[in-house]
Amino acid sequence: MINGKTIVITGSNSGIGLETLKLLANGSNKILAVDLRTDRIEALNLKNVFPMVCDVSTKENVDSIFAAATEKLGSIDIFFANAGFPYYETMDYVNWERIEDIFKVNVYSPIYTYQKYVEYLGGKQGQMAITVSAIGKLAMPGYTLYSASKFAMQGFQQGLRYELPSNVSLTCLYPIATDTGFFKKAVEGQEGKVIRERPFPVQKPQHVAKCMVRGLEHKRKFVNPSKLFTFAQFLFAICPPIKWVYLKLEKNKLDRFEAQKANK
Repeated sequence: MINGKTIVITGSNSGIGLETLKLLANGSNKILAVDLRTDRIEALNLKNVFPMVCDVSTKENVDSIFAAATEKLGSIDIFFANAGFPYYETMDYVNWERIEDIFKVNVYSPIYTYQKYVEYLGGKQGQMAITVSAIGKLAMPGYTLYSASKFAMQGFQQGLRYELPSNVSLTCLYPIATDTGFFKKAVEGQEGKVIRERPFPVQKPQHVAKCMVRGLEHKRKFVNPSKLFTFAQFLFAICPPIKWVYLKLEKNKLDRFEAQKANK
């Protein structure tokens, strides 16, 4: 069990972050729970959890998380950089800001957070955790920019393994599609209420959170909540046509989605 720790979790108002928060809050831990909204965090009404409204996409805001952690927690034993978001779309547009927005949250923020955390620790022991995602190993139709951001994080963690200071451990989480509002956000905005079919397979956030907490407890390098995805990687490697069929089925979902948009 993880007890008596000071913990920061970003993206903690929903999905994997919220379920991880619930598990870690059942003990003597103190947690700074960060998100754009904190209504679900506040609804838990836990004295050892400190909600913080914050957009992690800027340097200044990430700096403010460390300042708040010092004030509320006194220290940071575990920093879980979980915040992230997807787009679901066809890359048929020109928009610099849209590219920049997703990379600021999914790439710049966790990398800068790692740098700040190492500096913050000053040689003391600490544990960094990052949600990389299975899509950082297998790109998916409709998620080109999201995949690109997660492939960037996969490359980051691979290189970082050779450079980690001895006082810092790194745990990376690789969830597949998770049954939360996370993927629903991928179709908000210009797409309105167009129905989007989720990728296959889908896991419950509670399962992913339990796997992550066990991974943190044992300071595992990697947490892979889906045994099916692990097996699929092996299967795709030895039989590429199976991978092609799977991705073609996912591409068909994107085509149906785009057809709905065109008919609106």
